[in-house]
Amino acid sequence: MLLDAQRSVLIVIDLQNKLVPAIDKGNQVVSNAGILLEGARRLGVPVIVSEQYPTGLGSTVDAILATLPNEAMTIAKLTFSAARSRNFSQNLSALRTGGRDQMVVCGMETHVCVLQTAADLLAEELPVFLVTDASGSRAEANHRAAVERMAGFGAQCVTSEMVLFEWLEAAGNDDFKALSKLIK
Repeated sequence: MLLDAQRSVLIVIDLQNKLVPAIDKGNQVVSNAGILLEGARRLGVPVIVSEQYPTGLGSTVDAILATLPNEAMTIAKLTFSAARSRNFSQNLSALRTGGRDQMVVCGMETHVCVLQTAADLLAEELPVFLVTDASGSRAEANHRAAVERMAGFGAQCVTSEMVLFEWLEAAGNDDFKALSKLIK
């Protein structure tokens, strides 16, 4: 199944100030998540951002905050799975009522909060698209193991470019011209 911008929700997990510096290739993860956010903003894909224990881990990094669409929802959580947070579930439920049933998931850490969120969404029989190059862990081995495990659960593993071009569907329009510049 290909992604459809009209059916997608972008879920950005815990790209926070005190966490990003500890993540293997953390700056690349943030950069790729920024590309996804710009695509979501331009194409009208709703965004939910989670922050794990923001008192301890800080808020979302400035590079991500700067690219958030105005309608983006940010939720603080203590549960590792964002899907187990009441605020997240309520916001997602409203989006699902509007026909949004494709979950595009990225963030940190792949083997903890991203994995547990994806597992819970898959348990609800929602298609999950794990953006592997916009997700990261402190150790590459943990990232790889989590990607393999989520694929085993049924998540489709994709890259930020795959998401962007599937959302776009075609070249030759203003959206393509603007967004294709992000990946050059």
